Amino acid sequence: MEQRKFKPFGEVSALTLGGGGIGRIWGESTREEAVQTVNLAIDKGINHFDVAPMYGRGEAEKVIGQAIKGKDLDDLHFTTKCSLGILPDHEVYDYLNSSLTRSLSSMGLERVDLFLLHSQLIEDDHQLFRFNEFRNKNSTTLTSYFNAVIPAFEKLKKEGKIKSWGIGLGQEEALIKAMDHTNPPNAMQCIVNVLNSAGGIGYTTKDLNCNSILNECQNRNIPILAIRAVQAGALTSSMDRKPHSSGHDKKDFEDFEKASLFRELAKNWGISPADLGHRYALSVPKVSSVILGVKNRIELEECLKSEEKKLTDQEIIELESLYF
Repeated sequence: MEQRKFKPFGEVSALTLGGGGIGRIWGESTREEAVQTVNLAIDKGINHFDVAPMYGRGEAEKVIGQAIKGKDLDDLHFTTKCSLGILPDHEVYDYLNSSLTRSLSSMGLERVDLFLLHSQLIEDDHQLFRFNEFRNKNSTTLTSYFNAVIPAFEKLKKEGKIKSWGIGLGQEEALIKAMDHTNPPNAMQCIVNVLNSAGGIGYTTKDLNCNSILNECQNRNIPILAIRAVQAGALTSSMDRKPHSSGHDKKDFEDFEKASLFRELAKNWGISPADLGHRYALSVPKVSSVILGVKNRIELEECLKSEEKKLTDQEIIELESLYF
């Protein structure tokens, strides 16, 4: 497994095992299969695991805890997150600390290497494009972030509970302001796929430009972890889940239809759509690691093959010409 530069850890494996699949929030799997998937990832050289409490209501973190029990953890790195929402400043540290404490207990760890804000960052007066009725639950304002979240993260670092901290999604303008702050994030998760789509989780802004946020990170040398390489299944052979009754994932299914040209090109190249999606994300400059959403060993094995061979410059041009 290729090791890439990633400032918070020094180096990180080109592929990261994410928590969505092993937390069983999509598709069919079992706790046993999820644990075996983590074990296979370690055996194949993956040294970073990205989970969160919301992945199966703590299931992903419990899977990690079971899989790593008794193992030598010196060369392994762990990321978890907290969906904070909008809280009074004086409640922020306690909320983050409480969430982190539960996560550490579930995984059997004393510290995580990276702790991320899981709620989406927005400017104070920004209204969400979709699901604005859940604004206070699913987003965090810049004022709260600057005045309370960053100090809380730094306090957790001093207490030895986290090694570094970062952010992920949100309104483009808010994320750029966070990057330009005197204390910028140690790392960011960026959406990286050929559709330039956040799918169902792109609810802050109608025309969210994921590539623009990626470019801003690249220009500022902020360490990047890539997510949504196959856009919640839209860039695979078939969606392995039914539409959610709330309609929050409607865009994911629309993206699946949009990706017909992508699947046709993958077929012409003799590879699977998922393989092509991951190869593309791995080929993007300054991406340190691509986070996988696999739920079993079969899917993981396919992704491991994608890491072995990058796309050529000409292949990238041909692929991007489908949508850019």
